Amino acid sequence: MATVTFGRRSALLGAAAALAGGKAMAQSAAGGWPNRAVRVIVPYPAGGTADVAARLFFTAVSMKLGQPFVIENRSGATGTIGAAAAAQATPDGYTVLYDATGLSVTPALFPRLPYDPMKDLVPVFRAVTVPQLVLVNPSSPAKDLAGLIKLAKETPQGLDTGSAGNGSMQHLVLERFARAAGVKLNHIPYRGGAPAVNDLIAGQLQLYFGNVNVSAVFVRDGALRAMAHTGKGRLSALPDLPPLSDTLPGFETYEWNGVFLPKGTPQPIVAALNAALNEAVSDPALAEKLRTADLQATPNSPAEFAQFFREQSTFWQGFVREAGIRLE
Repeated sequence: MATVTFGRRSALLGAAAALAGGKAMAQSAAGGWPNRAVRVIVPYPAGGTADVAARLFFTAVSMKLGQPFVIENRSGATGTIGAAAAAQATPDGYTVLYDATGLSVTPALFPRLPYDPMKDLVPVFRAVTVPQLVLVNPSSPAKDLAGLIKLAKETPQGLDTGSAGNGSMQHLVLERFARAAGVKLNHIPYRGGAPAVNDLIAGQLQLYFGNVNVSAVFVRDGALRAMAHTGKGRLSALPDLPPLSDTLPGFETYEWNGVFLPKGTPQPIVAALNAALNEAVSDPALAEKLRTADLQATPNSPAEFAQFFREQSTFWQGFVREAGIRLE
């Protein structure tokens, strides 16, 4: 018994030493960063997709780097208030931005932004991607996506379709769907996704595009019916649900979240934060929490995320201008 106890204690001490050694090496390469609390700005309300994912990631990062990463929700103006605060922060690694797809869209919606996302922020890590569900009330006569498109074409006044607000991802996806399907959808913006979902359940709306991590539970409970999803292949959350691209080829879109630092942040800090996030996403405990929350995440580099961010910015800003989407 004594031998087993000693062996276990030795293993634990060895693991702790290895963790401390790895942490020390990372901090040495990054000039001792972090040696105090790090602020993580999330420019969206508490409880939403970005907030939930940010807390999962940075709880893990805090444990790996040995300093608190404190979430600060600074919502408003389609995410631009929090993003501006991060872009204008001292580039010392102690202010991090955890943002979403909106960051790639806002330059087309706000011509006079006090920052340029492409020039004033450094992409660090693509955190999660989240497909949307095409959702209707269970009383809808449409039983599948083809039936929904047929219903919309037979409704000249258009289907009342909610979103989380003007310029939100739900707004962009519904506009893209309307153009791809050749139907009329009446955009009804809400202050966040929750009231829109409530009105869809109550029968006040006819259609909504909701993030799978938030909406799947309503489908499983029978409160809503899902027609399709905007991702690729099959979803673990709803494995019988087909992708929208089966009906509208090429239609694939996601809400995504990513981590940024202010321009001018030393490269060793960028590399250290990326390494910690990649280590976190490869950890089985975090992977299971993300899977349970219906959030998709894979390891990636700053260069890979930067390319993805450029592509997303080009696509969505072009779409906003082509579709004539404006904030009203």
